[in-house]
Amino acid sequence: MDKETPHRKSKGDRSDKGQRSVTANKKELDAIKGRNKKWAKDQDQRPGAGNQGSKYTSNKTHYSPTDPDAWISVKPGKARKLNYLSQLSVDTANHVITDIRAYHADGKDNQQLRDIVQRLQRRLWQQGLVFENCVADTGYSSGENYAMLEERGLKSFIPPHGTFKGGPDGFGYVEGQDHYVCPQGKVIPFTKEFLDSRTRTRKKEYRARKHVCIGCPIRQQCLGESAQEKKFSVTYYRSEYFRNIARVESPQGRYMKGKRQSTVEPVFGTLTQFMGLRKINTIGLKQANKVMHLSAIAYNLKKYLKFEQKRSKSRAGRLVLEQAVKIVLQSLFWSCTRHQKTVFQ
Repeated sequence: MDKETPHRKSKGDRSDKGQRSVTANKKELDAIKGRNKKWAKDQDQRPGAGNQGSKYTSNKTHYSPTDPDAWISVKPGKARKLNYLSQLSVDTANHVITDIRAYHADGKDNQQLRDIVQRLQRRLWQQGLVFENCVADTGYSSGENYAMLEERGLKSFIPPHGTFKGGPDGFGYVEGQDHYVCPQGKVIPFTKEFLDSRTRTRKKEYRARKHVCIGCPIRQQCLGESAQEKKFSVTYYRSEYFRNIARVESPQGRYMKGKRQSTVEPVFGTLTQFMGLRKINTIGLKQANKVMHLSAIAYNLKKYLKFEQKRSKSRAGRLVLEQAVKIVLQSLFWSCTRHQKTVFQ
């Protein structure tokens, strides 16, 4: 499907056989069908509600024959359309971009953090630079990421999601014995570790025996009407979560939050507004990577020129260098102009 004219057919199909096949299971397809019905009902009587482009689209059922690497993205407050996902890292000390890469737009930010950290840590080590702290927004939060950063000797300052809970309300946790204690003083022991089928994350299950809850004065309030025993699950990385939360809420964590908001966040705005990243004018993930790297190079060159030592009284040489850099970068961008895809953070 084409972003600008949904009904126009592509001249040639660039996708492979796997992309032309539906890999979603029946449960996923039924969920998409149900959302389509709800979508149609909500959009009824609105202009364009009957158009093909107004229907609910998913990467499980749709692909772009023109640019198979451009995938449909879902983000609150933004339209569902073909995008690339841009991930970058910034050195908060000198405000320069240290890494940038294009990914498929259907992934979440926290799924890309491991790849970013591995690549960045290796590059900084080769340059003799020390990577100590990882500062990011809530989108990069996950127990797996907290554990990965600790394994690499990095301090994480990533606020957890508001939905994170270390256990049921009113239940205390005994870390040494790995069990919970309910408000009535009964022990809820650990039973097993499992992989959540929906989120694909590691979790731990805690369950009380049936006789523990018999005769409990808060049984109805705690279990509900149908349950016979208390059972709940908690993330496998509970300890990593709380260590990260302690750092985020510390004075250093509040300072890091301010540094991220004042140095990292504005870089995306600069790249999209002034460095040509509002649209990607190429086809394919490799070409999108080239455009993003060119934008990052232009940004860093401007930073370099700004902080360069002035060796002469005249600024003529500096002006010539600035103009030369601008001309070279503009010619590189113009040579890449073919097909437009949107880039978002």
